Amino acid sequence: MPPTTVGLFTGLLLGIAWVVGGFDAFVGTAVLGVVGFIVGKVVSGQLDLAQYLGGASRAPR
Repeated sequence: MPPTTVGLFTGLLLGIAWVVGGFDAFVGTAVLGVVGFIVGKVVSGQLDLAQYLGGASRAPR
């Protein structure tokens, strides 16, 4: 799916969350969307979090 289509659907879903649940639901939906995006990048191998989690600083045994 092209990034523009994903962006469109994301914006529409955030708008629906805002209208239905108010600002709190909008912020919660946006935060969960960012978390899901990061998890997707890690799973697909496009993002390496080892340097932030301390995995890269360990010396081999």
